[in-house]
Amino acid sequence: MLSFFTVDCVILTFHEGELKVLLTERNEYPYKDWWALPGYFVDKGEEMEDAVKRIAYESTGLKDIYLAQLAAFAGVKRHPEGRILTVAYIALVRYEDVKNKIKPVTTYMRQAKWYSIQNLPELAFDHSEIVSLSLDKLKQNINYSSFLFELLPEKFTLTQLQQIYESILGLSLDKRNFRKKILNLGYLKELDEFQTGVSYRAARLYKLDKKKFQKIFN
Repeated sequence: MLSFFTVDCVILTFHEGELKVLLTERNEYPYKDWWALPGYFVDKGEEMEDAVKRIAYESTGLKDIYLAQLAAFAGVKRHPEGRILTVAYIALVRYEDVKNKIKPVTTYMRQAKWYSIQNLPELAFDHSEIVSLSLDKLKQNINYSSFLFELLPEKFTLTQLQQIYESILGLSLDKRNFRKKILNLGYLKELDEFQTGVSYRAARLYKLDKKKFQKIFN
């Protein structure tokens, strides 16, 4: 049996210099054939946290991913069949972990596809509002949370880090000022390693020093 509320997942990744969100093509009414966030009804007797983990797994093939509750949405007009509450979550995944696993395993999703956060199609229900709020949430916490590093490879370049900042903030940052500010914070560990397999000059790689980050912001 189903309950009368759902969970929706704003699953984000970073790929080709852009922040991207996973959308699914719906295979049932209402909004059949529309693109939407991965989400579905919570089974009766199922804990909400278990439901969101299930839906995230059905969409990405991953079990242990970063999840954070975003907000509840209960507008009267958000669902054609009446007031149906949904609780939205933000999920962050590394593209390398999911690039070969994005294949829906349920009948209510026809296909799944990554879309640039800046170039979304018209979405079902109030999912455009949910995506917008998730982006606002990331903006509010961008300087105080380590969530950014859930999107990056374990070893990353400063250019990749700057691109994530720019994708979330929706603006261009001065390269020199950005690097000076980030490095002065002291929570990045410079490695004696460089990019491989690139046609341009290989950039130095860095890692997050989690202990230093927590000491600064906790």
